[in-house]
Amino acid sequence: MTATPGEDDTGRSVDATDADVPGTGATPAPTAKPIVPVVLLALAAAGLWASSRMTWVTVHSADGLTEPRTDDLNGGVWFGALTPLALVLVASIAAVFAVKGVLRQLLGVVISVVAAAAAVPGFALAVGAGRTAERAGTLAELPVRAVVSSAETHLAPAILSIFAASLALAAGILLTRRHGERAEVSDRYDNPVFRKADASAAVSKQNTETGTAAPLSDRVLWDALDAGTDPTDTSDTAGADQRPAEGNK
Repeated sequence: MTATPGEDDTGRSVDATDADVPGTGATPAPTAKPIVPVVLLALAAAGLWASSRMTWVTVHSADGLTEPRTDDLNGGVWFGALTPLALVLVASIAAVFAVKGVLRQLLGVVISVVAAAAAVPGFALAVGAGRTAERAGTLAELPVRAVVSSAETHLAPAILSIFAASLALAAGILLTRRHGERAEVSDRYDNPVFRKADASAAVSKQNTETGTAAPLSDRVLWDALDAGTDPTDTSDTAGADQRPAEGNK
């Protein structure tokens, strides 16, 4: 008995979501959910935002006329793009779920670039690169006559930004990796052209192996119909079974 859409050989209803991969006899591998990259991106965004609210540099200055002045420069002032980069990582979380395949890999590359940019100011401050005191005086908007007496750097927020950028980089690398054969099977199954062709071949194979082939699911049967193959047409098989019988007469 040939299965019809909605039930198998035993009359049991078959769910289309449990369809076999046509031509392989195996359940299609679902697209892996990028849970780990999403968690890393969320932690990275939170880390960059927290770092942007912390004090990176404390600058002490005096102009000789008034009391000495102390200004605290947070991460958002020291590196103005820090908060926007954190927002970019938040937006990328939604993008991860919206795209897949090659587009998701390209997104991973973009996230890696953003992570590298976010790590630069924290790394520069940690190693003491650049003219910290001069830059601090400029960002503090000191009067022209004021002189910076000292600039105290705070490593904790800088290290936090580097750590957050590292998490984002790890997420980007994970997104750029292919999922191997499992992803290829899923991509092939998601392609309507390949799916219909495989469904048609699976139905034809079942018609020639009546009684021995495993029942096909709704998804396969409907795809075969869309491809122009009638799952209930067993005329070729019946004719092949009758010819040997006539020859024996």
